[in-house]
Amino acid sequence: MIAIETTSLSKVYVSSFGKKKVRALNELSLSINKGTIFGLLGPNGAGKTTLVKLLLQIIFPTFGSAKMLGENINNYKLKKSIGYLPENHKYPSYLNGGEVLRFFGKLSGIDGKELDKKIDELLEIVKLSKWKKTKIKAYSKGMMQRLGLAQALINDPELIFLDEPTDGVDPIGRKEIRDILVELKSRQKTIFLNSHLLSEVELITDRVGILNKGNLLREGTVKELTEKKEEYKLVIQKISESIELDNATKQSDNSYVIKVADIAELNRIIDNIRSKGILLKEIVPLKSTLEEMFISLINESEGTANE
Repeated sequence: MIAIETTSLSKVYVSSFGKKKVRALNELSLSINKGTIFGLLGPNGAGKTTLVKLLLQIIFPTFGSAKMLGENINNYKLKKSIGYLPENHKYPSYLNGGEVLRFFGKLSGIDGKELDKKIDELLEIVKLSKWKKTKIKAYSKGMMQRLGLAQALINDPELIFLDEPTDGVDPIGRKEIRDILVELKSRQKTIFLNSHLLSEVELITDRVGILNKGNLLREGTVKELTEKKEEYKLVIQKISESIELDNATKQSDNSYVIKVADIAELNRIIDNIRSKGILLKEIVPLKSTLEEMFISLINESEGTANE
């Protein structure tokens, strides 16, 4: 089942006098399967928050359409199936952690013993149980993020939107939040994740989208996005004499990086090495980090836009 599907979704902001138009999102078509973690990446002003607000009907599209969980996004009943953690969220400082969750639980139609149980379970999950009766004004940024995650889960949603969920959280806390998200995925929850922490996205997402200036530049698995096309590292059995390989860069006495046109050329090179009685120890497809790919793609799109 498809959890989120957009078709040519666009948002154009017009100045009060109609003289200036800003295209915040440009004909975005995207499909996200149920029970997966999708990461949306992009620099500031890329359109990430605009997309989330469109899907949540906080703002409305200029044209295009979208569906979530098989329903048109303008179906208000969808709200019951959605959890949302916005970036830089704020709660009244005079409330304590338990009271914040109680407030949002009641907004979601939960009450009584069911809500009491839910609050305690979620505070335990995000490791804030001992802070349940502590006023929000005493919470650190990391604690606020944990409480925000608990708030997003209070109605047991099928679809969860998280905007920078690990912002301000220490490394141990980030690992714990990642574990929570993976566990939610195992329960067939769908998670839409906005984050600037590319290393975090790389660790847990099933698919990633790269957005810049309202345009979806690329979308796919982390492996698909980071593999260097037809570039391999070959490690051979150490030998006394040197061998020469076409399109290869020697890294050490027994390792080479080769660039090939296709898999057929790779196999010809391997056959040539073996014909000399040399044994291959490793053939490793090379890849860049998600951060390297992201920077390269953004720079390329900026260059194209300026031409």
